[in-house]
Amino acid sequence: MSSTDPITHRRILQIAIPIMMANIAVPLIGVVDTAVVGQIPKAEPIAAVGIGSIVLSALYWVFGFLRMGTAGLTAQAVGAGDRSEVVALLTRALMIGVVGGAALIAVLQPLLGLAFNASPVTAEVEGMARSYMQIRIWSAPAAVAMFGIIGWLIARERARSVLLLQLWVTAVNVVLDLLFVTVLGWDVEGVAIASFIAEWTGLALGLWLCRNALREKAARDWPRIFDAQRLRRMAVVNTDILLRSMMLEAIFLSFLFYYSAGLGVVMLAANQVLMQFLHIVAYALDGFAFAAEALVGQAFGAGAVARLRRAAWMSSLWGLIVNFGFALGFWFGGGTIIDMITKDPGVQAGARAFLPWIALAPLVGLPSWMLDGIFIGATRTRDMRNMMVLSAAAFFVAVSLMLPVWGNHGLWAALMVSFVARGVTLGLRYPALERSAGVQS
Repeated sequence: MSSTDPITHRRILQIAIPIMMANIAVPLIGVVDTAVVGQIPKAEPIAAVGIGSIVLSALYWVFGFLRMGTAGLTAQAVGAGDRSEVVALLTRALMIGVVGGAALIAVLQPLLGLAFNASPVTAEVEGMARSYMQIRIWSAPAAVAMFGIIGWLIARERARSVLLLQLWVTAVNVVLDLLFVTVLGWDVEGVAIASFIAEWTGLALGLWLCRNALREKAARDWPRIFDAQRLRRMAVVNTDILLRSMMLEAIFLSFLFYYSAGLGVVMLAANQVLMQFLHIVAYALDGFAFAAEALVGQAFGAGAVARLRRAAWMSSLWGLIVNFGFALGFWFGGGTIIDMITKDPGVQAGARAFLPWIALAPLVGLPSWMLDGIFIGATRTRDMRNMMVLSAAAFFVAVSLMLPVWGNHGLWAALMVSFVARGVTLGLRYPALERSAGVQS
C-alpha cells in the first residue's frame, strides 16, 4: 500500500489486527512457560522462571530501541520516497542486533551477580533462575536482531509477515516446552532450551521474509550504510529510546525482582502470574500503537500534519475499543485463567486477590501506550526519554509511600501511577510534535 493512500479504519485494522495477534503471541511464551512449570505443585519453579524471564526480557528489551528506532526511521524514509535508505536501514538494524546480542552474552554473569545480591529470593529460586538464564542467553543475538526485522516490517506495513514470524516462534516454543518439560522431565532447563531453539529459528524465518530487500544492492551499499550523518541520527534516536527503555525496565524489574520478592515467594509467584495479563494487554494494544508508528512516521516524513493527526486519532480510538474489551474480559474471566496457569492454591488465592488491578490496567495504560507509538513514528525520542524520567520518578516515590502502608495493593497502585504520569506528560508534548511535522513540509 502506498504511503499516500487515504488513512481509513480499514487500513488501520489491516495493520493492527495481524500485529495484535502477533504481539499476543509474544507474552504467550511467558504464559506457556509459567503454565508448564506451574503443573509442578510448588511455587519455586514458577518464581524461578518468572525471575529468569523478566531479567532476560529486560536485558533484551534494552535493545528494544532497535525495533522502535528502525520502525520510525524506516517509516519516515518510506514517506519521503527514499527506497535506498529503507533497505540500508534493514542492514544497519541486523548488524546492531547481532553485535548487541553478543554483548549481552558477555555481560550476563557479572549482571547476575549484581542482581541476585540485591534480591531477597531464596537460594533454591536463585539456582533455578540462573540455570534458566545461562542456557537461554545464547539466543540473545537472534532475539535482538529480530527486533530490527520486526520494526522494519512494521514500517513497511507488512503486518502479516510479522504475524507469521511471531506465530512461528511461539508455536515452536510451546511444542518444545511440552516435549522437554512434560514428556522428558527437563523442568526449568527444558523451558530455557525450548526458548533458545524458538528464537534462532525465528531469526532464520525473519531473514527469509526480508530476502527480497536483502538481495538489493542498497543492502550492501557500505558507504550509505556507514554514512556518518545517517549513523549519527540513528544513534541519537536509538540512544534516547535506550535510556527510556532502561527506565521503563527499571520499573518492571524492581516491581517483580525486588519489591514482589520482598513480599515472599508466594506473592512473588502471584504477581508473576498477574504480570502475564499485563503483558498480554500491552502487547495486544501495541497492534494499534504500531499502526500509529507506521502511519504517523510516513505522514511525518512527508510533512503532512493533517494525515499525522488523523493517524494518531483513529489508531487511538481503536485502541480504546480493544482495551475496554480486555478490561471486561479480565474482570469476568481472570480467575479462571489464573487457575489454568497455576495449580498452587496459595498462588491462586494471592493472584485472585489483586485481579482488580489487572482489570483496571488496560484503561489506565492506554494513553501512555498509544502516545509511545505516535512519538516513535515521529522520532520525537527526546520527549519520550524526558517524560519517562518523570514517570519513573513518580513510580518510585509512589511505591515508597504506598508499599509500607498497603502492601501489594500499594505496589500495584504505584505501577498505575507510573502509567498515568507517562500518559499525561507525553500528552502535554503532543502539540510540539505536530509543529515539528509542519516544519518538515
